[in-house]
Amino acid sequence: MIHPTIEELSKNRYNRYTLTVTTAKCARLVTDEYVKQRENAEKMISRKETDKSINMLISAEIRDDKAIKTAIKRLANDDYAIVEAQAE
Repeated sequence: MIHPTIEELSKNRYNRYTLTVTTAKCARLVTDEYVKQRENAEKMISRKETDKSINMLISAEIRDDKAIKTAIKRLANDDYAIVEAQAE
């Protein structure tokens, strides 16, 4: 089970659906961040700008955990915020 719980993430303001959609969108941002870092690392290695491995050039947070787990951690730490759409 992933910690924090749904109740801790929702702060009694959001339902499960909102949390699911938000977490999925955040996981996509984490995946995009990983892809960018990997591309930059590969370019650096191909240009012989560094002698480090790809793993050393990618942030440990996004390299070692699944995107969904990183997204949940970031939501819990308020690195990402849930913004509700305004009704017109």
